Amino acid sequence: MQRFAFMLHPSHAEDVALKYKITRLMPEMMVERAFALLPSMKMSHITGLRSPHAEAEGWFIVCPLTAKMIMSLPVPYVLNKIIQGGRIAEKLGAGIFGLGAFTKIVGDAGVTVAKNLNIPVTTGNSYTVATAIESVREAARMMGHDLKKAGVVILGATGSIGRVCALILAREVSSMTLVARNERKLEDLAAKILFDTGLAVKVVSDSKKALRSGDVILTVTSALDTLIEPEDLRPGAVICDVSRPRDVSQRVAEARNDVLVIEGGVVEVPGDVNFGLNFGFPPKTAYACMAETMILALENRFESFTLGRELHIEKVEEIAALAKKHGFKVSGFRSFGRAVPLQEIEMIKLRVKREANTGKN
Repeated sequence: MQRFAFMLHPSHAEDVALKYKITRLMPEMMVERAFALLPSMKMSHITGLRSPHAEAEGWFIVCPLTAKMIMSLPVPYVLNKIIQGGRIAEKLGAGIFGLGAFTKIVGDAGVTVAKNLNIPVTTGNSYTVATAIESVREAARMMGHDLKKAGVVILGATGSIGRVCALILAREVSSMTLVARNERKLEDLAAKILFDTGLAVKVVSDSKKALRSGDVILTVTSALDTLIEPEDLRPGAVICDVSRPRDVSQRVAEARNDVLVIEGGVVEVPGDVNFGLNFGFPPKTAYACMAETMILALENRFESFTLGRELHIEKVEEIAALAKKHGFKVSGFRSFGRAVPLQEIEMIKLRVKREANTGKN
């Protein structure tokens, strides 16, 4: 049986309460500071992972830092916590170590971590891209958007995930707007897309203006705060939010029943898997970055499959094929932690149609 380990961390102080209920009574800052004093540790044993071709077991290793702390503390301090978790994985017999959420963003995106371990490291970003693209295509189709005619917006386009998503979708669309803070990187990406596909994309740093023009929006930033509010969206828009923490404000769910917000990168895992940890998903469901580590273990591919900030389309396509081989698949649509039934999508479309008809009268 092959073995793997995956590192996660709490997004916010309240996430600590999922494991340590007593912290619900403590102030947020106190929880963060107290938790950060702990070493990285084994959190749970993952059992029952079984595909038609192989089986594997693994462990969740927790980095005791919230997203805010990972992005604000000195990089060497944070990397030391991550490497510490990797060494625990080695002792447990894991053949590969996966990085989740902000642990794969800090520093050089896993390169230094891999250099300090005796097992390969993967960020899971290749499979995250594959599932995000699949979700965007299907959600757009179900909402009645033809990608060839829709206005597509990618928020966080110069990040490692956003960049390769843009390169892939540019082959399928005729209108694309790229949004990021670094204008030079935006221009470089636009030039590459033009050279590769012939598509002239728009580049902007004003996310609010771009969002209001989007029929299909893919957002994948490393922001700590929400970026998309109810007033930013046009009726009928599809928003695929790959970011953790979310880029889309909870207010969108409360105020806009005429748009479809889905979480990108959520997959169903094969076998009777037990994660031993509640991270807010239904049974047998995980993030795609977690799944990439599992897929590589099942495939006996103990290598640093996705590492660093540059992702490659070939890797995205390869891991998507391996996922299909082992029975991983996109797990329907989820929005703000809950499943989105088909009837709800039909109701959204009906509201959009009514609003359009009212505007004509």
